[in-house]
Formats: sequence, C-alpha cells, structure tokens
Amino acid sequence: MPNMRAVRFDHYGDAGVLEVLNVPRPSPGSGEVLVQVKAAGINPGEATVRNGEVHDRWPASFPSGQGSDLAGVVAEAGPGVRAFAVGDEVLGFTHQRASHAEYVVVPEDQVTLKRPAVSWEAAGALFVAGTTAYAAVRAVELKTGDTVAVSAAAGGVGTIAVQLAKRSGATVLGIAGGGNDEWLSSHGVIPVNYGADLAARLSTAAPGHRIDAFLDLFGSGYVELAVSDLGVPPHRVDTIKDYAAVGKFGVKADGNLDADNAGVLAELANLIAVGELSVPIADVFPLEEVQQAYRLLEQQHTRGKIVLLP
Repeated sequence: MPNMRAVRFDHYGDAGVLEVLNVPRPSPGSGEVLVQVKAAGINPGEATVRNGEVHDRWPASFPSGQGSDLAGVVAEAGPGVRAFAVGDEVLGFTHQRASHAEYVVVPEDQVTLKRPAVSWEAAGALFVAGTTAYAAVRAVELKTGDTVAVSAAAGGVGTIAVQLAKRSGATVLGIAGGGNDEWLSSHGVIPVNYGADLAARLSTAAPGHRIDAFLDLFGSGYVELAVSDLGVPPHRVDTIKDYAAVGKFGVKADGNLDADNAGVLAELANLIAVGELSVPIADVFPLEEVQQAYRLLEQQHTRGKIVLLP
C-alpha cells in the first residue's frame, strides 16, 4: 500500500505536538473520491480541538489527523461515483479531521467542481470560514437599509462575512484593528477600531445612529455590547464564539454546521469565480511547516486565511 505525508498528533497540547508523518494512503469506498490535496485551510476550531479546550464536546481520538477544508484533484473514484472523474479539480470538505495531508478520501456529495478562475488557495480555504460566514449573515436576516456591525471583521470568517453582508444591501460596520482600515474601506465597509468607547463610536458611525444587527465572530463580551449597549434585538444577533451568551441573552448561534453542504460551497465559489467575493490569503506554508502556520493563526492578528500546501 502506498504511503503519504499527513499531519498527526497523539496527545493534546500546543502547536508543537503536530507532526508530519508517513502514513498509509487511503482508498475510496463506494460513493467516495480520493483527492490529491493541493491546498487546505487551517482554522481556529482545529486549534481548540488539538489543545483539548473543547474535549467535552469534540474529543480527539489518538493518533488524530487534522483539517476540514480542502481543494485538489480527483486521483481515484470509488464504485458508484458518477458526478466526478479522475483529473477533475474540486473543492470540498471532510468531517474526519483528515485534509491536512497529501491525499484525503471524501464522499462525493462533499465536493464540488472548482472553476479555473478560483485559485487553489482560495478554494482550499473556503469551507469552514465561508459556510460559517454564510450561516451567520443569513441568521440576522439583513435587508437593504439595515446597518450591521461585525466583530473580528478582518479575520478568516469576518472578511467573507462583511462582503456577504454588503451584498444584502446593508451598511456594514467592520470592527478590527487600525491596520485593516484600508482593506475594509476598499470593500465598502466602514471601519471602526476596537477599543475604548466602542459602543459610542459604532453608534456615531452608523447612519441614523442605529444598528439593526450584529455578528459576533470574536466573543469576549461583544454579545452583551450588542444587546445591552447598542439595543440590537437578540434575534438579530448571531455569535459563533460566545455560547454562554446564547442562553443569557437569547441570541442566535448559527455557524458552520448550519450551512454545511456542497451547495453552499458551490455558491460561494461561484461568487469568487465571477469576482463578487474575495478570500484574502494571509500566508501559505508547506505541510512540513504546520506548526509555524498554527502559531501564526493563534496570534489572532492575520487578515483572512492561512493555507497549507501539501
């Protein structure tokens, strides 16, 4: 059986527990395809699984692989596969913590064709951030004339969410560090830097001094700020981080699992292909430098996505 390189870790810890090992290459079963991975995004949720922070909800089984996002070329098609053939360029996802590798097996309904206009890096980084942003924006029911504030607006999810929110016709206030002002402004977003007196500065920046909806992509008290300080109705607040606030304030918590399908992924990829959505790529690393990639991610100061290239 041929081998491949893949990320593994055999106990909880910081990025230093990650190794790139030679392991057996998987083979596709019925209804599955084997994808030779060209690019695979990394995500904060993977770091929290690796360090044991979410052990009670999503425990790791050791030795564990890693990674959900992927883009690559179909290397083999299992029995019964009709939608894809060897050589097809695809993007997709796995729920088996397995995409940070040279090859990954996925069900054919978890991939979609990649158009040439979509770069490997953007395609490989799209699933978690893109579907999370899609679900969060959909949850707060934006319409023309609304004003929505978005925390962590320059992060992997935030950079996509602010663009999708703009497409709804809403005015978008993007909360981020000052180094992101130019990027946010270039995408039609009003930048508001985090820090002291944020609620007052958001209200001042909002047309009519009214904020109708709030996307909390960071946690750390933004839900309370939205509901208590800004008066945003709880049903128009969505958080992907502060689960304690969901029970306390009655806000929504729609995220990746609420838009977890190849149809949404194809819709987002098509927006990229026609130039109506961009996925900023903060940095790329070879698979062997996976530890460095996660150390950079966990500093929480990158704009957009970090991508591994197996």
